[in-house]
Amino acid sequence: MKQLLKYTFLFSVSIATFGLYGCKKDYLEQASPTSISPATALAAETDVAAALLGAYAGLRNVDLEGRTVPLFGDLMADNAYVSPAKNSGRYTNYNSYGFTVADGNVAGFWNSAYNTILRCNQIINATAPASVNVNQYKGEAYAIRALCYFTLVRYFAKPYTEDPAGLGLPIVTKFDISLFPARNKISEVYTLINADLTQAFTLMTLFTNSTQFSKYAARGLQAKVYLTMGDNTNAKTAALDVINNSGFTVVTAVNHAAYWLGALPRTDKVETLFEVSSDILNNNGFDGLANIYSQSGYGDMLVTDDLYASFDSSDARKSLYKRGTRGGAAAIFVNKYPNTNGTDISDTKIVRLSDIYLIASEASLPGNEVDALLYANYITSRRNASPIASTGAALFENIITERRKELAFEGDRYLDLNRLKRSVVRSSNYPAAARTISYTDYRRILPIPQSELDANSNIRGQQNPGW
Repeated sequence: MKQLLKYTFLFSVSIATFGLYGCKKDYLEQASPTSISPATALAAETDVAAALLGAYAGLRNVDLEGRTVPLFGDLMADNAYVSPAKNSGRYTNYNSYGFTVADGNVAGFWNSAYNTILRCNQIINATAPASVNVNQYKGEAYAIRALCYFTLVRYFAKPYTEDPAGLGLPIVTKFDISLFPARNKISEVYTLINADLTQAFTLMTLFTNSTQFSKYAARGLQAKVYLTMGDNTNAKTAALDVINNSGFTVVTAVNHAAYWLGALPRTDKVETLFEVSSDILNNNGFDGLANIYSQSGYGDMLVTDDLYASFDSSDARKSLYKRGTRGGAAAIFVNKYPNTNGTDISDTKIVRLSDIYLIASEASLPGNEVDALLYANYITSRRNASPIASTGAALFENIITERRKELAFEGDRYLDLNRLKRSVVRSSNYPAAARTISYTDYRRILPIPQSELDANSNIRGQQNPGW
């Protein structure tokens, strides 16, 4: 199915190009780019299906889920660091917290996310008659749009729990070439995200594989949204809906290594609710996420000593990290993404069932420690890890630590520290000047890219403080 999707995408690009820009019967006499509206171009079910593949491809951009965003989540926190002994010069400014408003990765992140949102908007607003398939496609587009806004707002705005009325993101839901949007409130962005995910859950009825959104992948993402908002009641409700009704199962310790070694889309509903796919035809090549970690690629990013030490010797997750040397210095390598080329390329995990169990666990606190232990230890028991047996504040800390271990190198750690309003406290693996980054440090929120400020006068006076 992954291969089919990718071959179809190549075809769909051609269809979309001619559909969106149009041509007369004499193909040498090209029409104006505005002669055919997106609504007209996406008037049939097949048009919407082709456009949807373009939206998924947008997520794979190097500066979106293809590499930069999941890497930020560990490098800007305390899990991954750039090898000082040998590196390619990539992302070193994030290792040292020396990035600026002109940073290319920040601009790439912003632009690729909004380009993907644009693709989703065209699908959502398409005039194709409703059907099971069209509803499914639109539901997937709603989920992709929600994912993009959710990712952006957590990096470019303060946490929801600090200031819902603060500056969030420009909300764009329809194509308008003359639009220069200002930033909406953080609360308005989260309202849109939740509305999109609710609509996605309602519209979607089909499950294809792990590389396409399904209704319970959307519900799982919504559980994370609610947790980020500090709405534990709705977070737990959404998480339990996935746990009890989705039909997905958590990967076990005996199958854990094989799970990460496998690179094909999953149809068995084991662990992966949604992932961003790559294959032999459609991938980021040497700039893929796997290659920044793998020693057969750039291999720049290494495992911090304290993260590695947090795993029990029997923990199945520890086998994903290997000791070795790099540039003559001792190092611990990330083998969580072992497939770097060929037909089987490691995908970027976005929503996993293990995360949903940990959301249910955290969201059970402070009022229900029994459930908190139940859901957290469901995961430890499937990793051959020591069970959590604490109470009170220690229990909460143990759950957060479990999240760090389970979701390491998947882009969650920094976002967890931000929503919890905690300092980033890093080990001696990092430069001395960048080992403690307080929650109030202005660099904890990314700058609106300089290119956006230059192009949009309505956002120019809305830069994040400190930048």
